[in-house]
Amino acid sequence: MPQDTRCCSANLAPADPKPHAHVADPAGCCSRGAEAAVPNTAELRAGRNFRITGLCCAEEVASLNRVLGPVVGGADHLGFDVLNGRMTLLASALQIPDEQVLSLVAKTGMSAMPWDGKSAEADQAAHLNRQTRFTAASALFWGGGLAWHVAHSGAAGLGQLFDGHDDLPVPVGELGLFLVAVALGVWLVLPKAWYALRNLSPDMNLLMVVAVVGAISLGEYFEAATVAFFFALSLTLESWSVGRARNAVSALLDLAPATARVVQENGHEVEMPAGEVQIGQHFVLRGGDRIPMDGRVIAGAGAVDQAPITGESALVAKEPGDEVYAGTLNGEGSLTVEATKLASDTVLAKITRMVGDAHARRAPVEQWVSKFARIYTPTVLALAIALACLPPLLMGRDWGFWVYNALVLLVIACPCALVISTPVSIVAALTAAARAGVLIKGGAYIEAPGKLQAIALDKTGTLTEGRPEVVGIHPLGSASQTEVLQAAAALEARASHPLALAILAEATRQKLAYVAAADSRIIPGRGLEGRQGEQALWLGSPRFGTERGFGAALPTTLMAEIEAAGATIVVVGDASGPMGLIALRDRLRVGARDTIEALHDLGVKQVVMLTGDNAAAAGAVAQATGIDEVHAGLLPADKLAKVERLTERYDMVAMMGDGVNDAPAMARAHFAVAMGAVGSDAAIETADIALMSDDISRLPWLIAHSRRTMAVIRQNIGLSLVTKMGFALATAFGLASMWGAIAADVGVSLLVVGNALRLLKGREV
Repeated sequence: MPQDTRCCSANLAPADPKPHAHVADPAGCCSRGAEAAVPNTAELRAGRNFRITGLCCAEEVASLNRVLGPVVGGADHLGFDVLNGRMTLLASALQIPDEQVLSLVAKTGMSAMPWDGKSAEADQAAHLNRQTRFTAASALFWGGGLAWHVAHSGAAGLGQLFDGHDDLPVPVGELGLFLVAVALGVWLVLPKAWYALRNLSPDMNLLMVVAVVGAISLGEYFEAATVAFFFALSLTLESWSVGRARNAVSALLDLAPATARVVQENGHEVEMPAGEVQIGQHFVLRGGDRIPMDGRVIAGAGAVDQAPITGESALVAKEPGDEVYAGTLNGEGSLTVEATKLASDTVLAKITRMVGDAHARRAPVEQWVSKFARIYTPTVLALAIALACLPPLLMGRDWGFWVYNALVLLVIACPCALVISTPVSIVAALTAAARAGVLIKGGAYIEAPGKLQAIALDKTGTLTEGRPEVVGIHPLGSASQTEVLQAAAALEARASHPLALAILAEATRQKLAYVAAADSRIIPGRGLEGRQGEQALWLGSPRFGTERGFGAALPTTLMAEIEAAGATIVVVGDASGPMGLIALRDRLRVGARDTIEALHDLGVKQVVMLTGDNAAAAGAVAQATGIDEVHAGLLPADKLAKVERLTERYDMVAMMGDGVNDAPAMARAHFAVAMGAVGSDAAIETADIALMSDDISRLPWLIAHSRRTMAVIRQNIGLSLVTKMGFALATAFGLASMWGAIAADVGVSLLVVGNALRLLKGREV
């Protein structure tokens, strides 16, 4: 039996509404380290949130855990949202005054303030602007020093820049320009580097400052300035890339217009902010308008482009009684809509909040990178010290040469590219998925679908549409198909259950005229009866026909064939006996068979159907779709047991259902997928992944998207490590130079960030 690799509950937010963990965690997510509890939506409301200026990656998280953890009862009581620069003091923590929190954070070289969503966005922009100004100024003085050197030494003197000017003193003007470039380049990281040194917790900020100071002590002013400038540039690029990902998330909410055209009591229409529209108020949508609020159509007819929410490519017809969603686009028709939710509670707003918070639920690969970086940084510092000291002490080599090589090792070892590329990749992938109508609840669930080995699917509403249709009318005796259908429609004219609606829809399709039966009454659990003129009519199951004394008149062979095909039988009759049989079957979802084939092509080993329906109906659907294994007539507890057995056989199992009725089985699977969640708040809240439309083809898309994301992350990790290992080996043999190490480090940072941001395109796969 494969080992159960589900993560321990310690890595779940305490208020998680699903008290289980789905995703395998080869990285060992129970080792808390720099990771703290992930703040979910409930905790963000219950806890106290702070905006942390300078919070960029796992290095800063580790520093904040060290300084605040002992005071609030442990690091498990702190939550971090690096993308938005937010720290949460969870409700479970020892509560300390805000002033103490701000004071403790200041010791790390960062600054804190109570959380305010609007000011946080402005603060993030101000921080990036500040970084950009310091980086640009450092570049200006660095370029000035280089120009001074060329002007006084000529182009031939460029080689002296890398040789410390031999025995000649560096001109005072050139020296001053390079030192100013150094100061501007390291100014923003000096407080963090000092904190790391004081607490003997080396990080990349300390590595760079040591490299710069070392280069200055060796008289390598140009290289010191180059290290400082390019390190500042890499941090600025890091902030920019995080901001780009954050803006992509914010752009989701911008899909909804800021105003709505509201109908007042006197009938006049006025523009007012969408945030002020109350539930029950009516607003008008003209052709081409983007919809500002969730609501219900009360007048008009048209078609709406729901792609921003559901990913559907085709327009969806809307008429009175249909739901519309904020952020979608009205077609040519004019609609009057009654608001059913406040602007802050729309489906679009929930999606945006969840995507914004989801990246905090970190993927195992992201946890691995953070842990690797924490071990890697002090290891590199130790190797640099060994490289600087051992060759001169053991072999009598030149101290200056090997100290220089140790500084080169510190520069190339900077883990910026390694640390930043993974979270940027995860956020880009989450945002692209949301645009495609797939809501993923966290980085952990980005990684899981790519490893999927088995999936259990509910039948009704997942593989089928959940709406039965008439598939056959079989008249008996002298009755015709038209007479059988007219009698059934007359009896069901005022009913609203699914079978009745299917019969009425078929009558409408055939353009049959019928009048609702008089004196109709329901026979609970059996059927119904009524009168049409002088004729007494009845309708119900074959058992109802038998109970009325007509069992011998029912064609048992024909009924067996209909049931074997997975259809439900409705018998229609009058006082003289059965008039005919109507066969109804749940309509197979368009593309269901292609989806199952695609899952098999993607390497999913077992596709299982779990349904409470009868075996014949389940078997017919399985045969039509290519399902591997069928289990019918199941209660919720039975579905749970079947999923439990799947998890014993396979390392990664998913359960796909409606997010509510299949909750026990979905909870036991490694991750859960809700189908057609756009109409269900419960499905959005409970599932790990929600397909916002009824498009089942999004499932193989999700698997391919997951694999593409993980491929990009592995490319980034591999490129970073190979480049650094290559330069580290060259440095060990004295073959590398500091400017080459700088170029390689910045180049790799640019490449991995650019590669990660490609995921924002969310291409069809």
